[in-house]
Amino acid sequence: MLEAQSVYRVDAPGKVTGETMYAGDITPDNLLHGKVLFSNQPHARMISMDTRAAEVVPGVVAILTAKDVPVNEYGLILPDQPVLVGLGSSNPHADVSRWEGDQVAVIIAESETAAAKARSLIQIEWEPLPIVSSMEEALKDEVIVQPWHGSNVLKKYQIRKGDMGAGWNEADIIIEGTYRLPYQEHAFLQPEAGVSYIDDRGRVTVEFGGQWAHEDRQQVAHSLGLPEEEVRIIYPAIGGAFGGKEDMSLQIVLGLAAKRLHEQGIDRPVRIIWTREESIVGHHKRHQATVHTKWGATKEGKITAVSATGYLDSGGYAYTSTKVLGNFHLMVTGPYEIPNAHLDSYAISTNNVPGGAFRGFGGPQGAFAAEMQMNKLAQALGISPVEIRLKNVLREGSLLTVQTPPPPGISMAEVVERCAAEAGWDSEQYSANSIQSSVNGNQFSSIQSLPVNSEVLRKGRGIACSFKNVGFSFGFPENCEATIELHGEAEVERVILRHAGADVGQGAHTAFKQMAAAAVGVDVRLVELDMSDTATSGNSGSASASRLTWMAGNSIRGAAEAALTAWTNEDRPAIGHHIYRPPGTEPYDAETGICMPNFSYGYVAEAVELTVDIETGHIQIDKVVCANDVGKAINPVQIEGQIEGAVAQAHGYALMENLVVEDGRIQNPFLSQYLIPGIKDVPEIVQSVIMEVPDPIGPWGARGMAEMPFLPLAPAIVAAVHDATGVWFDEIPLAPARVVAKLQEAGIHH
Repeated sequence: MLEAQSVYRVDAPGKVTGETMYAGDITPDNLLHGKVLFSNQPHARMISMDTRAAEVVPGVVAILTAKDVPVNEYGLILPDQPVLVGLGSSNPHADVSRWEGDQVAVIIAESETAAAKARSLIQIEWEPLPIVSSMEEALKDEVIVQPWHGSNVLKKYQIRKGDMGAGWNEADIIIEGTYRLPYQEHAFLQPEAGVSYIDDRGRVTVEFGGQWAHEDRQQVAHSLGLPEEEVRIIYPAIGGAFGGKEDMSLQIVLGLAAKRLHEQGIDRPVRIIWTREESIVGHHKRHQATVHTKWGATKEGKITAVSATGYLDSGGYAYTSTKVLGNFHLMVTGPYEIPNAHLDSYAISTNNVPGGAFRGFGGPQGAFAAEMQMNKLAQALGISPVEIRLKNVLREGSLLTVQTPPPPGISMAEVVERCAAEAGWDSEQYSANSIQSSVNGNQFSSIQSLPVNSEVLRKGRGIACSFKNVGFSFGFPENCEATIELHGEAEVERVILRHAGADVGQGAHTAFKQMAAAAVGVDVRLVELDMSDTATSGNSGSASASRLTWMAGNSIRGAAEAALTAWTNEDRPAIGHHIYRPPGTEPYDAETGICMPNFSYGYVAEAVELTVDIETGHIQIDKVVCANDVGKAINPVQIEGQIEGAVAQAHGYALMENLVVEDGRIQNPFLSQYLIPGIKDVPEIVQSVIMEVPDPIGPWGARGMAEMPFLPLAPAIVAAVHDATGVWFDEIPLAPARVVAKLQEAGIHH
């Protein structure tokens, strides 16, 4: 039996005292330092590179370029990106930079200063190529970003369900909308950093903060032309990831440096640490998106038909765009039963920063369009936004747009009802335009040095809901491995859990320890962890897709069962190893979209109360109520942390984060210019409502939940702004200038 218990995080003491080693803290003896040179070219062909001046800088040990990479390609979905752009490579496409963040050289030196000086002296001649800077331009296919693909449409999915003509005929009302969603920078606390060396068994070893150790190993081994067993990946402490450390950044070039130095008889470790600017330029972002959609409904509020065309900007390379697009495609109709659907979704190649995985990958963009449409329908029909959702949400036996039912355990209706109840949605005490004091007793003033002006403040509330897959989708072969060792004589005195799952700050390893203790039947203090080292554990899959607790829990239960069987047979130590494989999933049918996409889902609803200053356009979030079905709360305090963290991150997405990309170049690669929420920005109250409707195949009934609270917040905020002002905003972020301009356009001002 697993009891919900808010035990202290296993990594808390080290992080509080500063003893914990992140990748950038690792400082072995005889350390060399590396710097990476970006192309700074959104689209250009390299004509020549001259490294002679750089090579003679005192302290420079080596300069690696494209010709030094054994297999000069990589990519999670497609090997479409050179490790190093340049000349003399086996890759015929490696001479062209398709993104300003393409890497062209790695400089290894005795100091960071020497490496940086040498980097500045490398001379490159480029032939400029036409820059494809927008999806609209890309769709003309006049300039093909990836010539081997033949088109700038990297991927298209479509769904054809029901009879659209009949669906529109049954509709008493039709609402159309075009929504534009921005890039989002991951802004993890720890920029990319790592150390590489040859270990005592001759393996190329990279210590790095990533999200999927065995996938990192596969990609490093592939590019270095080595068998996987000759590469070792170790994850030290990881200071945040959110999908941004799932793809390669420094892993391959660090491995390349260790390998090439070793071949020269130099066995010294190499460390590379990116600055914040390098991090923002050098890794992918949440996809910017455009969605055109049309929804029909009866006057009673029952949806009859939905059509949607969505575009995600994939940037210069594929990264995980096909997976993100798959999720977007499923989520763009929301957690609702849609009898007739005509959906087309595209991932588009441009010369912009690549789009990739970011918390909810594709879900937030899809949910925004769906929930905006649902709130507009509710307003137009004069129906409560809670009531219209309950008329349409998925329930047991409902069919998705892909014409198969979600797995049992659908709790969407209960989650919406609980959120509305906790938010006091039907309470008569609520008055839309009453200005209430904020939690700390002070009314909101958007300019803190000035007194409150109640005449310019408007209060509103909004609600939205969403669902999201747990685990990899659309036929990807899911699995997760765990090994458990039981030590002792008559009784189990010590338990060792070996697992590769990454703790990126979310507390996964603490949950692993709790689940191992419960599975073996011992006190949690007896469990020791050997984590995130490809030399000691099997493939866990990625810390992404809200899957890690769910998949790891099932693998840990299987390993514990095997170890206990060995213990009963008096094997000492008793060792159990288990590979857990969930029910299979299926890819979209190319014509109809019919498939069984996922084996598990999470369900969430959020209600927002906020205050808008119509004079300055500033918005204060007074309260967020987040109801999240977690299936089984393993560690309630950690769940609250996930909810509050997701709300803060989604708050930034909705209100302030604005990455500016012009002609393929990021214009604001600094946190002084790319604003993320600080302590004074985040909602005054986040009320975490933890619900437990068991997932029938989750470990102890648990569901994944880390992404869910992100998805509905932006549309709930926009609905609340509409409630306060009567104005709909179809584009985020709701930065003050955008809010003021739109309100003035609507004739709303003080």
